[in-house]
Amino acid sequence: MPKFRYVAMDSKGSEVEGIIDADNETRALTAIKEKGLFPTSVTDMSGGRGGARKPTRGGTPSKPTSGKSPVRGGGGGGGMRKEIKLPGFLGKMMQGKVASKQIMLFTRQLATLADAGMPLLKSLHVLQRQEKTPQFREALQGMAESVEGGSTFAESLAQYPGVFTPFYVNMVRAGEASGALQTILTRLAEFMEKSQKIKSKVKGAMVYPMVVMVMAGVILLVLMIFVIPKFKEIFDDLLQGKSLPLLTQMVIGASEFIMKQWYIGLGLIVVIVFVFKTFSRSAVGQQSLDRLKLKIPVFGSLLRKTAIGNFSRTLGTLLTGGVPILQALNIVREVTNNAVLSKAVSTVHDSVKEGETIVVPLEASGVFPSMVVSMIQVGEETGALPEMLMKIAETYDDEVDTAVEALTSVIEPIMIILLALIVGTIVIAMFLPLVSIIGNL
Repeated sequence: MPKFRYVAMDSKGSEVEGIIDADNETRALTAIKEKGLFPTSVTDMSGGRGGARKPTRGGTPSKPTSGKSPVRGGGGGGGMRKEIKLPGFLGKMMQGKVASKQIMLFTRQLATLADAGMPLLKSLHVLQRQEKTPQFREALQGMAESVEGGSTFAESLAQYPGVFTPFYVNMVRAGEASGALQTILTRLAEFMEKSQKIKSKVKGAMVYPMVVMVMAGVILLVLMIFVIPKFKEIFDDLLQGKSLPLLTQMVIGASEFIMKQWYIGLGLIVVIVFVFKTFSRSAVGQQSLDRLKLKIPVFGSLLRKTAIGNFSRTLGTLLTGGVPILQALNIVREVTNNAVLSKAVSTVHDSVKEGETIVVPLEASGVFPSMVVSMIQVGEETGALPEMLMKIAETYDDEVDTAVEALTSVIEPIMIILLALIVGTIVIAMFLPLVSIIGNL
């Protein structure tokens, strides 16, 4: 009988490794779950395929269906990891991402069908038939085939890491293990809807200043390339070699540089962008830039509130869904977009793994306000941490709403004043010599 090496999380969130005998991987996963464990990785030690699962249509190999994480601590015995074939179209598309709004709609519809009592396989077929996006339709078909072949829903989702995040897969895995998949799908849908709402508001607040800055740049280029040279010709004819005011000389000099030596400016921009991207990809660069983002006047406060709200909502949703805390912290760390917050979560994970409290590393990170730390401490002491995290998320949702409204009201006059200063400086620079010419006349 084939042997499978597995890595799993127990009910306390501790990582457990072991070896189990089973006919195939599906039965190995079932046996692991019967022990009250949450498998994160399963490796076939026999070197064979080790499964009687119905294969999906041809494509490129993907990650193992049993989990997202590789086996740690070596994998002994030269075992081979089970590979799952992706549907042909998604294999060719390199598992391209599907829009988050599509995943949100799919989750809400699947939760509604499950609430109506429709079996999972039939629900997947119904949603596949009505899906119009080719990538997602292929994914749904592959998932239906995988479920029909004996895989769990979480395993079928794990075949598409470019579509479903580790957070999503682990929530579904926890729902299946606890027998509350319908409830978990509803929570997932609510989580995604709230996250999308906050993301849309923040993006909306950023759109206005970006549009104004682009328009200011276009206006500036038009003035520099077409208007300023005409004024220079007029000044040369009327002033007959007399010196121009300093401000006018500076504006005309900038115009000539843009027209005659534009390639130098373009080269500088390319170099700056290249250096910035290289720096931002390094660990030190990510930490520095993400920390700077949180300290930017006006915008920094909004980004910090959004990040803390997302952290609280994600961790609270995972814990409410029954995911062990260590595994939940790993997922939160992976889905966090801010390197400073991600490092703080890593510290919390290590602290909890050593049997310590969450509060101390959170407070030491300097990212979380004292109010948030105090609420988490109360939740931890009373055994109501998931509920407290969800309250924090709701509080910060309201604060983000208020911050976006305040930001929008402040940005509009600032952008108008900035645009007026740019255009006004150029206009004044061009009229100063005209005043001198009129005085001479």
